[in-house]
Amino acid sequence: MPLALYPVRMRHVVVLIAVALAVSMAALATVGAAPVGTDARAHELIEQLHLAVLPKESGYLGLIGSSAQKIPVDGKPIAVQSQVYYMLTRDRPVNYLHWLASDDTHILIEGGPVDYFIFHPDGRVEKVVLGRDVAAGERPVVAVPGGCWKALQLHDGASYALMANALSPEWTSDRVKIGAGPAWMKRYRNAAPWATEENLRALIGPNWQP
Repeated sequence: MPLALYPVRMRHVVVLIAVALAVSMAALATVGAAPVGTDARAHELIEQLHLAVLPKESGYLGLIGSSAQKIPVDGKPIAVQSQVYYMLTRDRPVNYLHWLASDDTHILIEGGPVDYFIFHPDGRVEKVVLGRDVAAGERPVVAVPGGCWKALQLHDGASYALMANALSPEWTSDRVKIGAGPAWMKRYRNAAPWATEENLRALIGPNWQP
């Protein structure tokens, strides 16, 4: 979503997160010996940011923090927002299909680009490129409304993509679904030229539910 389409308060949040991440990553780059964009740099970031393999969805995940402010959701208080690092690499290039109740904003910090596949509740689909070449139509920030399915895939030839996710409200295990089956396939198959059964099965990966 273009920044101008965010509500004014949300624009401030997104900009502040992006600026803070840019400053922190610039500092991190000064202490790392590996060149940016290399496999060695990917391994360096995994170690320095304490990233770990994310089960089922794949990729690498690292916690950043969560808001001290709470809101009631389904009868329990949860944080207004939580933030994580997320990374795709050559050995783990796909973030497999999943559904989140929370709004999910991805900010590209380093590397990429990444194909971002979004499946809306009304049957619409989108393919957005998360990257830095804005003139070519790529976006450094992608915001996905809660209630959507999504999957990400690192471009061929890219070593890694390090992102930050801001989830609002915070992620909780009871508000996520991973994988899908025939009913989901029937709903979204051929909704776009890229949404072939073969490609959708690849995005579901090992989490196919017959």
